Amino acid sequence: MTRVQADELTGHVAGARILRGERNWWFLGPGGGLARLRDGQLTAEGRLRPATERRLREHGLLTTALPRSYSLTVLTSTQCNLGCGYCFQNTGQDPDGGSRPPRIARTRLTSRTIGSILDFTDRQMAAAGVEELRVLLFGGEPLLNPRGCLELLERAADHGLASAWMISNATLLTPALAARLADLRLRSVQVSFDGDRPDHDRIRIRRADGGGTYDTIVRNLVRASEASPLRWTLRVNVSQETHQGVDALIGRLAAELDPERCSLYFAQVGDVGIGYGNDLQHTRDLSARFTRWQRRALDLGFTVTRPQAHRPCVTCGYDDGRFGAVVSADGTLASCWETAGRTDWEVGTITGGYLPGAVTRERWVGCEDLYRRADDRRTLAAFHDTVDAALLDYLDETGRL
Repeated sequence: MTRVQADELTGHVAGARILRGERNWWFLGPGGGLARLRDGQLTAEGRLRPATERRLREHGLLTTALPRSYSLTVLTSTQCNLGCGYCFQNTGQDPDGGSRPPRIARTRLTSRTIGSILDFTDRQMAAAGVEELRVLLFGGEPLLNPRGCLELLERAADHGLASAWMISNATLLTPALAARLADLRLRSVQVSFDGDRPDHDRIRIRRADGGGTYDTIVRNLVRASEASPLRWTLRVNVSQETHQGVDALIGRLAAELDPERCSLYFAQVGDVGIGYGNDLQHTRDLSARFTRWQRRALDLGFTVTRPQAHRPCVTCGYDDGRFGAVVSADGTLASCWETAGRTDWEVGTITGGYLPGAVTRERWVGCEDLYRRADDRRTLAAFHDTVDAALLDYLDETGRL
């Protein structure tokens, strides 16, 4: 355990968040704790008073723990069967205006590379002093290499594998494959929806023929749910092209899937400068929309991702992948999944380890660092604080907190 240090200004704790709710303040501790505060427990500037800080510390809400497991992200295939124009793995737009934008180089995970990845992981876990492993199957589309997914999880069982999850477009997920993956400790799959069916089928399209994918994805999730205990994290992509249909999408998903097996979260599409400028402003109207969507999802039985303090990402938030690594299918290392497979952002290899700091310093990218935004950081932070406070208020009001 390491104790969070307060900065020079009394009442401000690194990583913590203090949100203004309708009837009280919410304190989100860096260790994951939550506390309800009254006006008198804060200064006029919204900082903790010394007595409040002391009480929170006594209850362990100002402490944080280092990760207890190692988080390994592996791209089993850098190829993808969809042609989404905004993908951060695209290297440009389809010159013919179709569904085949150029992408990062094709590589595919092999048995030999799996062995090297697990040897590398053993060394990293020993150095970090952790014994538990968590694996993320990533791509491209990971299920373009189902054999690689299954073999990696099967062999990882002898290297401390506790659980695994996958980010997939789900167009290739079969009931039999879902059951096999679940038997190998896969617990959940994250699947994206780009607005309601019409918008989704215009944006999230097949590379082969430009056809839509909504019905295929939902059908596969239903069948996989019947064959396995997998849970689903449904990411709803929000942009100027999709936000009008999100209300309808939530109702549609509730009717087609089992909400008790699903968690919903709403995320703005990141603008990485390749053919997709998300120009939605972080206005009061947009925050009201996010709040409405979250409350609607909760009322329909979905789980909604709860607000958290500012904690470092387990992969890109620590120097030289101390508690996690992102490995492409050919064994190259990236600091973050957003730069995996891109040769200009490599930070090492699984056989040679991480490159010297003088090299990686310029290539070490964190989550969303490459996103272009229309608003400044202060506006963005205020937006998230407003949305998160409203969610905590509603969870409290409805007895779900």
